[in-house]
Amino acid sequence: MSKTNKKNLPDGSIVALITPFTEDGQVNTEKLRELVEFHIQNGTDGILVLGTTGETPTMTHEEDDIAAKTVLDAADDRIFVLVGTGSNNSAVMKQKSLDYQEMGADGLLIISPYYNKANPEGLYHHFMQTLDAVEIPCVIYNIPGRTGINIPADVIGRLSKHPNAAGIKEASGNISYAADIAPYLNEKFKMYSGNDDMIVPLLSLGGSGVISVLANVAPKETHDMVQAYLNGDTKKSLDLQLKYLDLIRSLFCEVNPIPVKSALNLMGFNVGDLRLPLYKMSEANEQRLADSLRKVDLL
Repeated sequence: MSKTNKKNLPDGSIVALITPFTEDGQVNTEKLRELVEFHIQNGTDGILVLGTTGETPTMTHEEDDIAAKTVLDAADDRIFVLVGTGSNNSAVMKQKSLDYQEMGADGLLIISPYYNKANPEGLYHHFMQTLDAVEIPCVIYNIPGRTGINIPADVIGRLSKHPNAAGIKEASGNISYAADIAPYLNEKFKMYSGNDDMIVPLLSLGGSGVISVLANVAPKETHDMVQAYLNGDTKKSLDLQLKYLDLIRSLFCEVNPIPVKSALNLMGFNVGDLRLPLYKMSEANEQRLADSLRKVDLL
């Protein structure tokens, strides 16, 4: 059932949720419900299901539906749920967005086309096709490291005027680019850091929060880092950013979500294995990750 009341995107920490698998490789719906409850109890401000961290490139459409429905049902309107509907096929992204809106998503994460890429005008229309079709807030995702293309700042400016364009997940790692899109930010169009090591820098440019991998293992601390900044306690926010910097680096010492899923298993969450082409961490990197978790008392 589609939403009758349009919700606003939350400020704060939106976790880029992993997808847990059972021993026989199926989506672990029971564990997914546990994770939703874990995040609600620990102050996470929103949940992104079906992002890259959720291993969606290796999931079927049926599995996507199972994961999204499980999270939405478990959330039960207690926490904002963003559903990733990105595709490099513009028509598919539009249809998936309509489908998850109908399922009850609070918002959508839509991505620039990967592999086939696009010219600036093509990028604009790729996003506009979905923005025009839906009735819930959409977050545009800029991650050139995975898509091979950086959305030009002026295209973001044009898209930001659309009533359904509610924000951008900025994961270029380029602070100059973030500064270029900062003039387009307002209460209606927000910026979220897509890099956990740049939460405070992007908040300083007018950002509203983070869509976070770190929040999978440190939900309260990630929420607190953002909230402290938004409350004016920039020193506390910076202290938390620096305190967790070593762990953040360990969480990205191999391709995401290999380390974060490994971290959750080390912490006893039993979220299952990765799907090929992702593979378990090297012993040396797993030891580094364990050491980083211990340093902040998560192990």
